[in-house]
Amino acid sequence: MADYSFWINALKDPSKIGTDLPVHENDPQPGFYRMRNRDGGDMVPVAIWKNGSGEIVAKVGNRMIDNPTDVWSFCCRFPVLEGVYRGFVNGGSWPDTPPENEAIAKAGHNLPEDPFEAIKLELQGEIEIAEDLLKKPVKDQDAADMVANFASRVAAIKKKADELHSVEKRPILDAAKETDDKWRWVRDKSKVVAEQLKRHLDSFLAEQRRLEAERQRKAREDAEAKRRAAEEALKKARDVSANPNDPEDEAKRLEAERLADEARRAEAEAKAKAVKAGRTGSTVSMRTFKSAEITDYDKLLEALKGRDEMKELVQSLANRAAKADIELPGMKIVKEERAV
Repeated sequence: MADYSFWINALKDPSKIGTDLPVHENDPQPGFYRMRNRDGGDMVPVAIWKNGSGEIVAKVGNRMIDNPTDVWSFCCRFPVLEGVYRGFVNGGSWPDTPPENEAIAKAGHNLPEDPFEAIKLELQGEIEIAEDLLKKPVKDQDAADMVANFASRVAAIKKKADELHSVEKRPILDAAKETDDKWRWVRDKSKVVAEQLKRHLDSFLAEQRRLEAERQRKAREDAEAKRRAAEEALKKARDVSANPNDPEDEAKRLEAERLADEARRAEAEAKAKAVKAGRTGSTVSMRTFKSAEITDYDKLLEALKGRDEMKELVQSLANRAAKADIELPGMKIVKEERAV
């Protein structure tokens, strides 16, 4: 009678296969197993036993094979219960096989010709399955394996979508690159030359700004003097006895008004005038650009520490340190186990 001890012990604890349960390439052990199909599709059932002559024989699916050692290294790590094996060969499915995608099954040969619409339909069917699985807690290994296998099936859609997206987008990217290459020299060179010409105006416009500042200073002084003269003339005119028939009184009032008008014109002249070069629509003018010079790094960090941008930057740097198992002052490494 065949010795099924390897298979029995492997079922109890598959993690011992290859260690406490040694595997020898040329020594297939009787039992029920499964292995990945050569084309990368579903798992296929494998049965190994001793025939009436005491020879080790094997069956893969419904086909007897000539040499059991050809499949042993592929199936030895995947033992299954006899009932699971017989259920599959009789038309069932593996316990860890995700449910069939009903959207694809209903469409059959009538899948949309457009790859996008076809994969969209496939994903919609998988979402319905996922929603159902997510409602049920995982309570045993078969259920865990099914969820893991289904996650891989959905991830395969993502991979296929990435490939189709890349194929569809590639001509656009190639055309965009070709256009960028065509225009790059003109765009970049014109920007550089325009900037050089503007920098060539810096010293002239700076001098004009200095002269304008000096003009404004003198104009303000002149306006202030005329304002005081107007106020003094107005005060004198008010001090004179009000006599509308006195020509001298009227002359003083008119002079006060003339001086006040001159003061207003002088104040308007004292206002800043734009320093620029070029016609309307092509003007170049001086503008103040501000940047920071750090004089005390620690004080600046203290001032900025409450800003959201700084918190995001520090969190990013801390995450990078944690991934490298470097625990810096003020942080700790938090480990979280997640399925991947």
